[in-house]
Parts: sequence; structure tokens; C-alpha cells
Amino acid sequence: MKKYCVIVAGGSGLRMRSSVPKQFLLLEGRPLLMHTIERFFTFDKHIALIVVLPEEHIPLWQTLVTEHSFGISHRVVPGGEERFHSVKAGLGAVDEESLVAIHDGVRPLVSHDTVWRCFADAEEFGSAIPFIEPADSVRLLAGYDSRPFPRGEVRLIQTPQVFNGRLIKRAYDRPFDPSFTDDATVAEASGVTIHLTHGNRENIKITTPEDLLVAQALLRIVK
Repeated sequence: MKKYCVIVAGGSGLRMRSSVPKQFLLLEGRPLLMHTIERFFTFDKHIALIVVLPEEHIPLWQTLVTEHSFGISHRVVPGGEERFHSVKAGLGAVDEESLVAIHDGVRPLVSHDTVWRCFADAEEFGSAIPFIEPADSVRLLAGYDSRPFPRGEVRLIQTPQVFNGRLIKRAYDRPFDPSFTDDATVAEASGVTIHLTHGNRENIKITTPEDLLVAQALLRIVK
């Protein structure tokens, strides 16, 4: 089946304490988003890459592409108000007869093994959501109180979340709901069964200056 990757890059630099949108911050001399795109291109040079950006960020991205001589072919689509709307816009460029990965633009350290597992499982089960197990103890909050919770029953969810193209396009054919925290919750709302698959711990979402420092160290070991 044809493979797509919809890369959603609508973040700001607020938590980074930067005036530059976080997906454009430099990692090893190049914008984060370029590393993310490259990760999927090196996994499969035939994958169709769709990058969703806020419309006002597109001229800056085009400038960066030129400045860094970035030659990987990709389509740029204007996003929307919420991540939900941005993903929906990206899915508008996707064929139904396909497998679609939806990925955060600021996760440049996803491993090829994780991407392979997600596509393989999505082809078999219709969906594949990568996770890691928490290393820390877990507590649940109840007002001002809290109680311990077995961490063996908790999974931390990552991207790319991969789906059968027909299933995920139909799932997004609905109004936005604040309870939609990721693509899996949107798919579940339309009756799609969620299949979990193993991710990789290095696949962090870069949202703070500390994350960027960690990513600089991890970039040298993630293949």
C-alpha cells in the first residue's frame, strides 16, 4: 500500500522561551523539522511527505529550505486552529487506499525500527500507536489528594500513529472535540480499535530547552 507521513509542525516557541517557532530551532546546525522529515525519508525514499504548518510560518520555512539547501521533496499544507484541524488538513492530501503515519514535527529521534513496526502493524490491524513504559512511579490525582497507581498498567504514547488511510480519513470527518488529545482518540471516537506497538525511548517530543540539549546527545545514537 502507498505510504504517507503527515508531519504536523504547528508549535510556538513559548515553552522554549524563544521567538522562533520550536520546529525551526537548530539541532546540529539544521532546523528540527528537517531532521524529522529526513528520518522518514531515510526509512523509505518513496514515502509521500506532507508537512502541515501554520500559514504564517510557511514563508519562513521556504526561506530555511533554501538557506539549508534542503532537497527532500515534500508538500506543504496550511494548518488550522488546533492540532485536530491541522491533521485534518494534511489528511486532505492523502489517498484512502494507503497507510498514513501522523507524526509530531518536533520528534526527530524516532527510530527506523519504530516506524517499521508501526507501518507493519497498521497494515495488519488497521492502526498502530507506539508507546513506552514509564520508568518512574505513578500517582493519580483526586482533587488535593493522590494515590499510587501500578505503572505496569500505564503506557506513554508517542508518534508516529499509523492508520489505514480510509479509517483515519473517516475518523477525522467530524467536528473538533477538546477530548481529542491525539489521533488515537479521534480514531477511537469513530469505533476504530487501537493497537499498541513498541516505540523507542529516545523518541522524545522537544518542547523545552532541556529537551533540545538531550536531543543533541541522542541524535548521535538513534538510527
